[in-house]
Amino acid sequence: MSGLIERIRFYHYISAVLLNQQADSLCASCKALSNTAASLINALAELEKAHPDELRHIGAEASRLLEGARNRLVSISVSDDAIGQKKAGNCKMPEGVCFVKTSKAILSRI
Repeated sequence: MSGLIERIRFYHYISAVLLNQQADSLCASCKALSNTAASLINALAELEKAHPDELRHIGAEASRLLEGARNRLVSISVSDDAIGQKKAGNCKMPEGVCFVKTSKAILSRI
């Protein structure tokens, strides 16, 4: 159960990061944001489908986090013509640094 709670906490975190970066002009039109949002919406749906019994018993706080994550992820609007801002030369973050991708990478460590 604790692994499930940690994943819920991650989705709560990353959904807020993505929603926040949607307000950034470069991130909002970047493929990293649109691809990550789509990927995480699917991953969260899979998590919920794979653990229906456990999710009924996660408690009020974790339920609130899960609901918030779900609501934020589906509210993210992505650009249909998104491009890789780094590859286009627009994003000047250092090589290997991306607010969105770096945040998503946390999931691989949970």
